[in-house]
Amino acid sequence: MAKTVGVVVATAQAGVAAAQVSVAGQLPEVTVSTPSGPKPAFAVPGSVDRVEGADLRDNRLGAQLSEGLGAVPGLQIRDRQNFAQDLQLSIRGFGARSTFGVRGVRLYVDGIPATLPDGQGQTSNIDIASLERIDVLRGPFSALYGNSSGGVVQAFTASGEAPASLSYSVAGGSNGTWRTGLVGSGKQGAVDWRLSASRYSTDGWRAHSAAQRDLANGRVGIDLDQGGKLTLVFNRVTVDAQDPLGLTAQQFATAPRSADLATQYNTRKTVTQSQAGVVFEQPLGAQQSLRVMLYGGERGTTQYQSIPPSAQQNPRHAGGVIDLDRHYAGADLRWSGKFDLAGRPFELVAGLGYDSLREWRRGYENYLGSPAQPLLGVQGRLRRNECNEVFNVDPYAQATWRFAPDWSAEFGVRRSRVHFDSQDRYITAANGDDSGIATYSRTLPVASLRWTPMRDLALYVSAGRGFETPTLNELSYRSDGVGGLNFGLRPSVSDNVELGAKARMAGGMLTAALFETRTKDEIVTDTNVGGRSTFRNAGRTKRQGVELGWQHETEDHWRTQLAYTWLDARYQDGFCTPTPCGAANFVPAGRRLPGVASQSLYASYGWMPPQGWRAGAELRAVAKVWANDLNTARAPGYAVAALHAGYVLKLGRWDLNAFARIDNLFDRRYAGSVIVNEGNARYFEPAPGRTWTVGMGGTYSF
Repeated sequence: MAKTVGVVVATAQAGVAAAQVSVAGQLPEVTVSTPSGPKPAFAVPGSVDRVEGADLRDNRLGAQLSEGLGAVPGLQIRDRQNFAQDLQLSIRGFGARSTFGVRGVRLYVDGIPATLPDGQGQTSNIDIASLERIDVLRGPFSALYGNSSGGVVQAFTASGEAPASLSYSVAGGSNGTWRTGLVGSGKQGAVDWRLSASRYSTDGWRAHSAAQRDLANGRVGIDLDQGGKLTLVFNRVTVDAQDPLGLTAQQFATAPRSADLATQYNTRKTVTQSQAGVVFEQPLGAQQSLRVMLYGGERGTTQYQSIPPSAQQNPRHAGGVIDLDRHYAGADLRWSGKFDLAGRPFELVAGLGYDSLREWRRGYENYLGSPAQPLLGVQGRLRRNECNEVFNVDPYAQATWRFAPDWSAEFGVRRSRVHFDSQDRYITAANGDDSGIATYSRTLPVASLRWTPMRDLALYVSAGRGFETPTLNELSYRSDGVGGLNFGLRPSVSDNVELGAKARMAGGMLTAALFETRTKDEIVTDTNVGGRSTFRNAGRTKRQGVELGWQHETEDHWRTQLAYTWLDARYQDGFCTPTPCGAANFVPAGRRLPGVASQSLYASYGWMPPQGWRAGAELRAVAKVWANDLNTARAPGYAVAALHAGYVLKLGRWDLNAFARIDNLFDRRYAGSVIVNEGNARYFEPAPGRTWTVGMGGTYSF
């Protein structure tokens, strides 16, 4: 630990030395969103990064967040090459267990939670084409967002600007991949607007991995009297995707593009989601303000799995087809004020958050006919029918006191209470009533101390407590084969400490953070067979690590980005998976958490002028990743490179651009992600070999 602290301090001092040269080329101050409102990234006493929407689009296909978030330390985001299961996203190890969607990390789109109150989230409705930015918050202050806040990822749609403009873009590449998009924006008087629509389709690199996604996103802002602002946002996404499933080690080595089991069962998933929200912001005099956010939406999901008909002969089995209808809504009321305390600036924020989810969950057999001669991949008899409700009511407060010219302290607390209620509506003589109720609650305090010994150097220490309940999907099944929800699964509680430094320099910023997280009742995958997972608590875990980040741009537009993460995540208590215990399935203390790479590095260098030719190179290196708790199966580490080039031209009212890109330049074979604890040892989700992408677009300003 002492050696690492020395690295943090030395890195910060090096950044300060660079900052003394000149501020002539210094980039404009950028702000990020925090629980207490917008703040400059330099002023936040924690690890937070802002990624511009333009950086997610420039010289990229612009279909997945995994394309452009590599420069964020501590964030591991992997493309499964499987739109039926979403991206694999984790922050400091939180969320790594997820076999689909995002868990353990909270997601927001324009202030509306993309994480439901039970902690399950997804990224499919984030529209890269209209993004202003992505904010990524890590560390103790994430807890102020409530349940499942091991980290926070927030996406923001850009506001409209004058003059009005219309943009069209098209890109295509390997494996029959296409993306087309249309974006319109403008501002007139007190109203600004931005509307976007896109379609993405691919045949897939692997067999049985074709997908199509249609996405529409909109934002309308209205300036009100006395400095007020009303913002309306809406979003709709549909996904129709085949699921190629995972591969065994032998299949991964000899036939990485195969998907025989997926083809046999025709595994697939369809999703339709619509949501809308409104944000009202109003100053209350010169020193106080009020913010009210309301939202609502619905999401329908149908998924066909590869569960054998023989397994479904158990009268308590829920079948091989999942059919979900979800309605969700929520509100957030926030007041903020600026005062003096002992003659020094003092800021106070207080609020109340409410989120609700009502889910209709049905299960069907995935075959017709007899189990001996089934017709697979079709919807059969009803085997499950229940109504689930989840809601949370969370009061919170946060205060910042600049008690000395170079010192400030922040304190915050959130009381998170999450209530689950399941009503079973499929009751037979052999399948009893599996209804149940559970309530989880925890008080989540956070605090920090920040010191700025120089104008361009900030040092801070922060600490806090986090809280993560099981999701409805994690409660839905029990490993013992008995029906009903797994209410024996307890929430996990984590204590987090972080020491960090930030140094501004000519043209960029250098950041360093040292952190440690100790978790009780860690939620882990118990069994994972046929696309269906069960979960259990595994006692204590410990995560400790270092994050380093550097972003720099010269006056003549040479840009460098570096991000390095070292993460040691281990179980501190032994446990068995799956239960019951035996010598072959006992996980000793000291084993590494699966799904987490111990080291990762991202580096990019390029020439990015606003007009003319552009070019650059990227390197991504990731250490090996264990695929199971026993640490007996792993995906080897890898390093892949990419090259890109493009041209930007301003021609009258037109802004034109074109690009070409090659990913996995040296055609490396590697596993892009793993399915943690897959019961049939089908852990591996292969990444494609060398791929190419070309695209062009144009914007006309009226």
